Amino acid sequence: MKLIVGLGNIGREYDNTRHNIGFMALDALAERENLTFKMDSAHHAMIADWRYKGEKILLVKPTTYMNESGRAVGPLMKYYNLENEDVLVIHDDMDMDLGRLRLRATGSAGGHNGIKSLIQALGTKEFTRLKFGISHPKYESQAVIDFVLGKFTKDEMPDVMLGIDRTIEIIEGFGTGEKVQMLMNRFN
Repeated sequence: MKLIVGLGNIGREYDNTRHNIGFMALDALAERENLTFKMDSAHHAMIADWRYKGEKILLVKPTTYMNESGRAVGPLMKYYNLENEDVLVIHDDMDMDLGRLRLRATGSAGGHNGIKSLIQALGTKEFTRLKFGISHPKYESQAVIDFVLGKFTKDEMPDVMLGIDRTIEIIEGFGTGEKVQMLMNRFN
């Protein structure tokens, strides 16, 4: 079994915002595969159960805020008896061009509070994450928080959707046991 975690913030006001790209990717996959997210209050998450090529894959959207994502993921891993290598976390990255993807098997939080929460909850940096580029604010005067919580523009959506399509390919490979290094070679 694999756990695919999309990071984001709950609430309609955060729909289609840059910081919620993890949720957006999982929502796109769920729509394509006719999956339904169900609330799991005990684990602070919305979960969709997906069977793909004989493999069970759980798509997880924590219902904690971004900065507390570890409160959902750590207990889910324990409940399902999963190891760190069974988890893929999808999150936004401001230091990458829009729609660009970078898969990593380990690494620091890089200033991302959702990843920081996961590192604290899991007690390690050793888990696979997929960074999804959201680019930088266009103007130096624009606050970072306003940028990441801002919605993608109509002009940005083609790059976003292309990145989401590639993200789904990575999820499919990871979910069926393809080695992270092989996925990195294909998609980085």
